[in-house]
Amino acid sequence: MTLTTTRPLTPREVASLLESLRSAMLAEVGALSDEVLGWHPAPGEWCAKECLGHIIEAERRGFNGRIRTILSQSEPSFPGWDQQAVERERNDCARSSADLLAEFNTLRSESVALVNGLSDADLQRGGTHAKVGYLRVNDLLQEWVHHDRNHFRQLQANVQAYVWPSMGNSQKFAGE
Repeated sequence: MTLTTTRPLTPREVASLLESLRSAMLAEVGALSDEVLGWHPAPGEWCAKECLGHIIEAERRGFNGRIRTILSQSEPSFPGWDQQAVERERNDCARSSADLLAEFNTLRSESVALVNGLSDADLQRGGTHAKVGYLRVNDLLQEWVHHDRNHFRQLQANVQAYVWPSMGNSQKFAGE
């Protein structure tokens, strides 16, 4: 049975998924060396550390940050932000993975608590983004889940690309 419509995830479900990704990120990044995490699959593409740095900034500015602003103000306006410029300023590729994980872990703990504390009324509050228009808290929660998984998948694809040249003839299994 294919469903063409879905229901929004509840704050409790979103908080559980934020926690799940935290565990996965700590395990994945914690298992790799800074050499592997700092490897770029192609010129101009983010390394795994930059993927994690982007998740941190998107959480700080775009999800946790916007939700806190919505809850503290009536119908706020949100400017966009230059993600590439922020990444250059953060210089995550040069940072230690331990520092990045600590930053992520602290922020994610705050975010899980924030989401778990949202009421039904909070979900309907919102503000206007300069590029995309009106955003409700509930919209941001759904996007947060999508965004997390998109960039975690990107981080994992970097690891796959890193090991590919060392796979020898076992590369032929990848087509099966």
